[in-house]
Amino acid sequence: MMSVLTLITALICCSFTGETANVSSPNIIIMLMDDMGWGDLGVLGQPSKETPHLDAMAAQGMLLPNFYTANPLCSPSRASLLTGRLPVRNGFYTTNAHARNAYTPQEIVGGISKDEILLPRLLKKKGYVSKIVGKWHLGHRPQHLPLETGFDEWFGAPNCHFGPYNSSFRPNVPVYNNSEMLGRFYEEFEINIKTGESNLTQIYLQESLDFILRQAEAGQPFFLYWTPDSTHAPVYASRPFLGKSQRGRYGDAVMELDYSVGQILSQLRTLGIDNNTFVFFTSDNGAALISAPHQGGSNGPFLCGKQTTFEGGMREPAIAWWPGTIEEGTVNFQLANVMDLFTTSLALAGISPPDDRTLDGLDLTPVLLSRPHTLQDRPIFYYRGNELMAVRLGQHKAHYWTWSNSLQEFKEGIDFCPGQNVPEVTTHDQREHSPYPILFHLGRDPGEKFPIRVFNPEYNEVLNRISPVVEQHQKSLVPGIPQLNMCDLSVMNWAPAGCEKLGKCLKGPKSEPWKCDWPH
Repeated sequence: MMSVLTLITALICCSFTGETANVSSPNIIIMLMDDMGWGDLGVLGQPSKETPHLDAMAAQGMLLPNFYTANPLCSPSRASLLTGRLPVRNGFYTTNAHARNAYTPQEIVGGISKDEILLPRLLKKKGYVSKIVGKWHLGHRPQHLPLETGFDEWFGAPNCHFGPYNSSFRPNVPVYNNSEMLGRFYEEFEINIKTGESNLTQIYLQESLDFILRQAEAGQPFFLYWTPDSTHAPVYASRPFLGKSQRGRYGDAVMELDYSVGQILSQLRTLGIDNNTFVFFTSDNGAALISAPHQGGSNGPFLCGKQTTFEGGMREPAIAWWPGTIEEGTVNFQLANVMDLFTTSLALAGISPPDDRTLDGLDLTPVLLSRPHTLQDRPIFYYRGNELMAVRLGQHKAHYWTWSNSLQEFKEGIDFCPGQNVPEVTTHDQREHSPYPILFHLGRDPGEKFPIRVFNPEYNEVLNRISPVVEQHQKSLVPGIPQLNMCDLSVMNWAPAGCEKLGKCLKGPKSEPWKCDWPH
């Protein structure tokens, strides 16, 4: 960590360039990785140094070490990015049990609510053409798919690439081109579980490059939402990258994604549109330590990983890049999260955010584009399902609830915090700590190992600042209707649009809905 801190200190000299840029309708690219951890990038201290393109992207742009997701699981974090709202507001949570993470497996009945306004729909006001390439994960039923929620184009899959499945009891997940399927994972789109070989990342890369080229030639502003999923177990990489990483197969997947980022940025330069394109790289949640080290990544110095509201579950790698506008080699310690990308993208496009709903994302353009800058004093809320588990304000984080996972799961080998047990913190029961939350100073203690003692004067001083923030948030919160409560085998991907042309339609079971069981 000393080398990382030295690098960061050396980079911070000036944090911003000139005045705020006056660029009309810049292109916007958001690169959202799947289960990639804060510690997976060389610039953030990964010792194998196998991410040269991402490290160069950080050197040419801005590194944000205090960037967070909105939830420690895939679907809710993606819903929050595209709506600018916490999962508990946009409905991507469950009330089937207390503080449970929920997502969109094939049997989920719900999806993104029709009442939510997604970023691509708003960008249409300024003529943006929007495409998602990769994993969607906001519902796979027809009414929830990308083209129904504002995207103009889509190449990718509605669900995780779990499988392969026997189609008699569970279908393999379809891959779509716009509104019709082209095939299924493990069938037309092969993933070799044994060897880890798959060309999917290369396909997703080429789809993105083709889209960028078409929009550049048309002179059309565009929004590209690039969401490859190769770092989600079962991890995969194409043949040229297999066996190349010191880190094993997971590292192979990271190296291919790093290469792909480099290819996209290179094309922007070749087309002469790099100075009019805002690019942001991050991840949907922390590394899945339950799959590590062979199928999961690293969260650096932080505690635990995916599924938890400790730092390892919710702090993400984040890089902003815009040549000529964001000053090269800057590091900014602003507390920020994926919901800010919604509001910031609207600001860059010159579009007012909707005023008929509460937004949780802030406009980061003063942080990204201006100088001198002032860090915005804002809280970070750590939710797990329907419960506010923790709050960060400044350098301090208060845990009002702690839970890793159940003792039963832990005894079965499901461990979200391997080798990181912190007594009274990484609890296997849902433990409430109100009115005296467990308090950490994340500057001195990023790994959340040394709680500030209650009788320490610092404790009361900090609690007096955080408590009003929590009270106001909870008092004003109006939860959305939960979308992730019901499951039904009949709604799985048996017969997606386009299956008739391919002879790939399957007959599903009759409808027998039940309340989904979310164990953690």
